[in-house]
Amino acid sequence: MPKAKTFFECQRCGMTTPRWMGKCANCGEWDSFVEVKEKPDAKKALGGVKEGKVAVAITEVAEDNFLRYSTKETELDRALGGGLVSGSLVLVGGSPGVGKSTLLLKIAANLAESGKKVLYVSAEESAGQIRLRADRIGALKQNLMLLNEIDLQTIKEELIKGYDAAVIDSIQTIYSNELSAAPGSVSQVREITFELMRLAKEREVAIFIIGHITKEGAIAGPRVLEHMVDTVLYFEGDSSEELRILRAFKNRFGGTSEIGIFEMTREGLKSAGNVGSRFFNRRENKNGSAATIAMEGTRPIVLEAQALVSDAFGSPRRSSTGFDQARLTMLLALLEKKLELPFNRYDVFINIAGGIRVNETAADLAVIAAILSSFRNRPIGEKTLFIGEVSLIGDIREVGAMDQRLIEGVAQGFEKAVVPRKPTSKIDIKCFVAEEVSKVIDWM
Repeated sequence: MPKAKTFFECQRCGMTTPRWMGKCANCGEWDSFVEVKEKPDAKKALGGVKEGKVAVAITEVAEDNFLRYSTKETELDRALGGGLVSGSLVLVGGSPGVGKSTLLLKIAANLAESGKKVLYVSAEESAGQIRLRADRIGALKQNLMLLNEIDLQTIKEELIKGYDAAVIDSIQTIYSNELSAAPGSVSQVREITFELMRLAKEREVAIFIIGHITKEGAIAGPRVLEHMVDTVLYFEGDSSEELRILRAFKNRFGGTSEIGIFEMTREGLKSAGNVGSRFFNRRENKNGSAATIAMEGTRPIVLEAQALVSDAFGSPRRSSTGFDQARLTMLLALLEKKLELPFNRYDVFINIAGGIRVNETAADLAVIAAILSSFRNRPIGEKTLFIGEVSLIGDIREVGAMDQRLIEGVAQGFEKAVVPRKPTSKIDIKCFVAEEVSKVIDWM
């Protein structure tokens, strides 16, 4: 009888080696290798070439008609690209306490209420704890089944009985007895994800997987975990904040530009209402604050750029939260060059209020306005918007969906806007055209 193979596996990146190593040659992590024993029948040796499928012209391939249905949470449907796809495998990550389990328990109850049979697998908490949470958030539904189990084989046996959707809480606590590695190890997470993916496709079961995160903020487990699933959703922001942002980083059934915005209530996470102005608080005569409107997918959102400029003691510091650090350094260098401002003697701190991160350049003008406001100790009008991209040569360039942004600004009560070009349609807002950075200070 063949002997079981033994190898060592890095618990950070998944690299395998026949001998133990102190430092991983792939990711550089120290003391990350653990011994793994593979059963003789876990993998079959490669044999001769088998007769497989024959390639066909892509024009002859029929299109798949995906069955998509609502989760009854508009913000989650938006992040998923319009709803949950039957047979999809969705990975949900986020920091501890952000509300992953609470949200997915509520989603499971919503699906059960709509007539679907749903399985909630709890591998971390007891059945009694889940019952208490379900009672608090109103998730006690007859079609919602609860399984308190960590063995993959038992979970598979339950899933094949016929479910429309399932929640696995969490992937790092499930184990397969086909491998000797501990639960949460790279090999276990990879094997379990593969089995769940196979079940989702064969049985047309939509499966949510809850994933832990590492100290660096990434989803724990090998990177192949994110490659195997259909959709990766991640909660951004601090768990202490009232608003929580759910962003799609991968979606095989839709785009990744949309975000879902939730608010934490006594009944758990709920889709936030009137999100267009939830990230901006109007304050009179406050220095270092400027408003802009960013596009998150198809939705305009009013954001507040905050700046603090103070005397530097030693080397000047540049820090940003929610805004690209390298872009902040570039904007400061531009202000020094074009406006001859001595920012090399000042610390500069930037924050995008509300815990949201800006991924587009339309906020450049607002960041510059906030910096100048703090530097000159001059407040900006609370009803003024700054929208535009700032280039390295100092000119202000137009961004996409300008009319839609300004329409949203009017709806939120703004009366003035500093923009690189006037809108093409008639919008009830007074626009000041600033084509270069030196002109911005004229409208403050």
